[in-house]
Amino acid sequence: MAARHWCAVNWFLRNWDQVAIALWEHVVISATSLAIAFALSLAIGIWAARHERVYRLALAASGILYTIPTLAFLALLIPLVGLGRTNAIVCMVAFSLMILIRNVAAGLRGVAPEAIEAATGMGMSAGEILRKVELPLALPVIVAGLRIATVTVISVAVVAAYVNAGGLGTLIFAGISNDHAPKIWSGALTACALAIVADAALARLELAAKRRAE
Repeated sequence: MAARHWCAVNWFLRNWDQVAIALWEHVVISATSLAIAFALSLAIGIWAARHERVYRLALAASGILYTIPTLAFLALLIPLVGLGRTNAIVCMVAFSLMILIRNVAAGLRGVAPEAIEAATGMGMSAGEILRKVELPLALPVIVAGLRIATVTVISVAVVAAYVNAGGLGTLIFAGISNDHAPKIWSGALTACALAIVADAALARLELAAKRRAE
């Protein structure tokens, strides 16, 4: 067992450039997907928080997308966008929407009516209340959703290697096809480390948002 671990470390040290490229591709796919999903979810979530029917429809539609198996979703996208990074990004965005929309809407709905009434009494417009009162108070819940979505996207993005999107999945699947354990270990452990680092960073951001909202 020790010999296998040393073999994996030795391969990683000799091929760190391959791992670095795969890691960068993975980060690009994940960050791009999350940025697009967050922008869409913020707009939809604000709308949904104010209209119950929109809330139900948004959660139902995004919930259907979330339940589609990853490989099936990637395959369904091939006739539309082909193989490559775009396919993976569209898939990751779809998987993130339910989590983010739900948390944005829940965070805004959880804002105390007294805070909104006080802001209205101070003469703030609806836009000012949203920017200066509602979103800051809802931020801990929104960041909690972003934290879950981030770990989910980083994990699921491994499978995107099946559609030639790149990322750490390329090392894992190449190692599986060649029965090369060091490649599998390098890809899998790097993906785990990326998810842990991202989760820890967003956990700190969530805690800071809670302190500011108190």
